[in-house]
Order: sequence, then structure tokens, then C-alpha cells
Amino acid sequence: MTFRERYLNGEADFEELFDLTDEWNFSDETCTLREYLGLTEEEEDVWISESDDALFELLEKEKNRKLFLTDLDGTLLNDRKELTDGNRKQIERILNEGHAVCLSTGRALKSALYQAERLGLMKEGCYIIAYNGGQIYDIGKKYILHSESIPMDLTRLCFDEALDFGINIQAYDPEYVLSEKEHPDQERYCRIQNLTWKIVPDIVEYLTMGTPKMLATDIQNPDNVTDFRARLQPLVEGRLDLFLSQKDYLEIVPPGVNKGNALRCLCEYLQIPVSHTIAAGDAENDLQMLKAAEIGVCMINGTEAAKKEADYVTRLDNNHDGVAEILEKYF
Repeated sequence: MTFRERYLNGEADFEELFDLTDEWNFSDETCTLREYLGLTEEEEDVWISESDDALFELLEKEKNRKLFLTDLDGTLLNDRKELTDGNRKQIERILNEGHAVCLSTGRALKSALYQAERLGLMKEGCYIIAYNGGQIYDIGKKYILHSESIPMDLTRLCFDEALDFGINIQAYDPEYVLSEKEHPDQERYCRIQNLTWKIVPDIVEYLTMGTPKMLATDIQNPDNVTDFRARLQPLVEGRLDLFLSQKDYLEIVPPGVNKGNALRCLCEYLQIPVSHTIAAGDAENDLQMLKAAEIGVCMINGTEAAKKEADYVTRLDNNHDGVAEILEKYF
């Protein structure tokens, strides 16, 4: 571990910086002093242009900085897809204190951005994990920092299996929810997600750049989603991951794509230790995030599997400031 990592974890004193600087000066290291110490460019600039004390103050601020990751549906938002006043006030408080906030969702990036705008989170210090980890977005910089997609042959396989089974399946491009066949679920899904759908004759021919995820749904008959998962699983084992975001939504993503791995990726990008993370969720697609975070919190309205994985279960549900409870407890 670098000096910076150990310092932020409370395992090194600031004075060690000077001993390591002397060590670097008399070593054969080919890396820069900044790289040797693990400092960011901003920290190096403050150290050089200002003073040792200025660097100390900046590192102390970083030492106390945390990353809060929250699922949207069933967690941050109430059942009417609204942000309660209590949740809003606590989100604003931790942002004002210099902490980072990430909306971590199975939603498409376009839908998550719409929610971020509604929630007043289109600002520095705010981030999005979309498509269950398929994309990570820096809101302040308006920059996709990580993106993955499903290979075309597997997209075709899943669509063929779903069409044969008789269940709705959809893919995504930056603007639309895409399907090859009309289904009643599409209108309801897109209304809730604030998206638009498009019917295309051939999904592979249309999707030249691939899709971050696919979603199989049957809102009227959720048991069909479970049955389709059992049918599809052996056909894509090791090549795609399948999990539920709710009982009638089967998420289909590239292997290793999940909110937990996205959390680690975002921490690396922000240079915030994973030990400084608190994550909140309620469903199966949140399990990896709850495991990865230093503190994983499940809403009282969450699934039993999510509660079992969590370090803490809220007393309040998503309709009654459950996220505010988390932020008051841990920030």
C-alpha cells in the first residue's frame, strides 16, 4: 500500500511522508515521488505550490471523505418514485460536507440521469452506476468512465430464447429501449423509467455497438421470469450473469458486471478507499454492492437475501426516510 492509502486508512502518520521522501531521493526508483507516495495530482500541486501544512489539511479532508452509494427504486425513492424531504435534506448535507454520492441502479443511464436531475444531483461529487454496473458516469464531468456490453451472439441467443418462451425481452442503446416484438410491459416500463421504446426487426443488425444489459420481464406473471431464468441459465453459464432486480425483472449482464465491482471501480477512480464506503439497497441486484461496501445497509422493505447480506437493516422503509436514517447514523 502507498503512503496515501495507509494515511487515509489511519495506518500512517503525516511525518512518515518526509521519511519516504528521503528514501525515494536515495533510491533507484524510476517512478516519480508523487507515484511513490501515491498522491493525486491535486495533492502534489497543493504540496508544491503551497506548503506541507496545506497538503496535511487536504489529506485530512480526504481522510474523512466517504462515498455513499444508493439504489433508487425501493431504497432512495418511495413507492411513488419520489424523494422524501428527509432523504433530500440528508443527501444535501453530506454533499455539502464534501462526501460523494452515487446513484447505483439497474436503470439505463438516460433514466438515471433523469432521476439525478429531478433529485438535484447534477453537480460535482455526484456519480451514477447504471445498468447494474454496466456503465459508470461522472455527473460533474459529464463523462462515462467505464462501460461494458454484451456480445452480439449472446444478444441473439437470449432474444431467440425469450421469443420462443413467450416472454418480453429488451435491450438498450443510449436513447431507446429496444425490442423485436410489441409487449404490454414495454409501455409500463418506459413510463416508469421515463424512456422511449422502439421496435426493430433485427436487434443484432440494429445494435452495432452492443447493449450494456438485457432485461426479461413479465409483470402479469412473475413466475414466468423465474422459469425463463432456469431455462436460460445453463445456456449462458460463464458467459452472462443473471439476477433479479425485482420479482418480475430478470437482469442479463456481461459476466462480472454488478454493482459491487462497479463500487470498486468508482473507488479507484475517486481514490477513496473501499473502507470509506456505505451502500444501501433492497434487492438481489444489490447483493454484490452490499458485500463490497465497508458497510452494507438493507432497507427494512428489502428482500430476505439482501437483509441477510447487510451489516445493518433500517428501522424505516423507503416511504419513511429510510435513507435519511442511514445518513444520520453513518455520516
